[in-house]
Amino acid sequence: MWTRRFGNWNHGIIAASVCVLSLCVGSLQAIALQSKLLTRSGGSTTTKDIPISYQTLYIDQKIDHFGFLEDGTFKQRYLLSDTYWHRPGGPILFYTGNEGDIAWFCNNTGFMWEAAKELGAMLIFAEHRYYGESMPFGEASYSDSKHLNFLTSEQALADFAVLIKNVKSTLPGAQRSPVIAIGGSYGGMLSAWFRMKYPNIVVGALAASAPIWQFPGMVPCGAFYKTVTEDFAKSGYNCEVNIRKSWSSINNISSTASGLEWLTKEFSLCDSLKNKDVTSFKNWLQETWVNLAMVDYPYEANFLQPLPPWPIQVVCKYLTMDAKASDKLLLRGVSQAVKVYYNYTGGSSCLNISQTATGNLGIVGWFYQACTEMVMPMCSDGVNDMFEPEDWNFQAFSDECNSLFGVRPRSEWAEVVYGGKDISAHSNIIFSNGGLDPWSAGGVTHNISESLVSIVIPDGAHHLDLRYSSEHDPPTVRAARALEIKYFKEWIRQAKKAHRPHSNSRL
Repeated sequence: MWTRRFGNWNHGIIAASVCVLSLCVGSLQAIALQSKLLTRSGGSTTTKDIPISYQTLYIDQKIDHFGFLEDGTFKQRYLLSDTYWHRPGGPILFYTGNEGDIAWFCNNTGFMWEAAKELGAMLIFAEHRYYGESMPFGEASYSDSKHLNFLTSEQALADFAVLIKNVKSTLPGAQRSPVIAIGGSYGGMLSAWFRMKYPNIVVGALAASAPIWQFPGMVPCGAFYKTVTEDFAKSGYNCEVNIRKSWSSINNISSTASGLEWLTKEFSLCDSLKNKDVTSFKNWLQETWVNLAMVDYPYEANFLQPLPPWPIQVVCKYLTMDAKASDKLLLRGVSQAVKVYYNYTGGSSCLNISQTATGNLGIVGWFYQACTEMVMPMCSDGVNDMFEPEDWNFQAFSDECNSLFGVRPRSEWAEVVYGGKDISAHSNIIFSNGGLDPWSAGGVTHNISESLVSIVIPDGAHHLDLRYSSEHDPPTVRAARALEIKYFKEWIRQAKKAHRPHSNSRL
């Protein structure tokens, strides 16, 4: 998610408050939202051997699938490609769209296009309600909490189920097509939950980098930032040590007007730092380190920003100074490291601390979801991680959500509605996670049963397996994709066998 769009809430309270006015007037732009609700997903590699061609279609969806008073409808966008589809009865690979424009995910989920060619599959990319063009109330969709009330994962899953039923009933040759759900990050959570809630609709699911256990009481709140720290620790000498020290160096330097001016110049910031901006500045740096951990790919990529191969290794080359380094020397290294993320191509004249990722992700919508059912506790202690200590404070989180949206989060709801860690009754779900991905801390990283399986990619970052294949891919991700295809073929075989009429059956 993708800088899913999750993280330490308290670090984001001040900057998030800046957006209150924008939200109240119905702005759809997350202009200055600096919360730690990390966004997730997508990005392209340098090679794209399989051409992308699809139809853009729309379906009328009920605004509320679970009540009967609100009977309005809206146009849900979906993209369909039958280029490789073997009709009749060929499989359907269905992308469970997450928090952003579906065309972006379609163009950047290369694994599905490659798998479609091998499996003879149709591809459908379904846009999540309240993102991209799929706005239940048009321009008023974000105007207030009443209009946002139907932005839930449950409603989105029902949209997906209705869409698949419609395609299979109206598209010639699709009636008996087995459907496999695929998604990454929040989309991966949705694909897993889709199989759990609608096993009559999808025969299996690939949940890539899906933190379905990043909820209260399921994993330690510090696990996410600990994983980020481990990525930097193994990527360069003293790298995480110096990032940990940098926070106090920032406090020291920013204590004077001349120090603030020096930081502004050294980091090439677009706007001069003021005393009130120091917390936002540190939040910006923290999110930068997190984003780098998510996109630590083995080749040049344009995920959240254009980056070199193994970007953390490149970043850490600027952070090798010893313990006696002065505050300014240390922060000069930090500034050079940060510019690897924000100015790798050399095209940025200055850096804006209100921006850390692509604009294709719906940060405001995800912000609302995190304030209702997607409560993902995170904390840091400065010992097991390289960040400033910050406790998880649910009450502060709830109060801020209430002030922004007039709603309060239900901290236990995800466990109630999706089963938490008690999911052994389900079947045919692959949970893939990268060892470099901080979201793996909240993911399923062990086999639960013969058909609830975990694939761990030790040198993989955030859903590396869903990206286009590359000559630079590590062997572990190639093996992961091959195993995923093997499971797909078995699920398709099982589905076709179940639909095959028995010779002695009586109709």
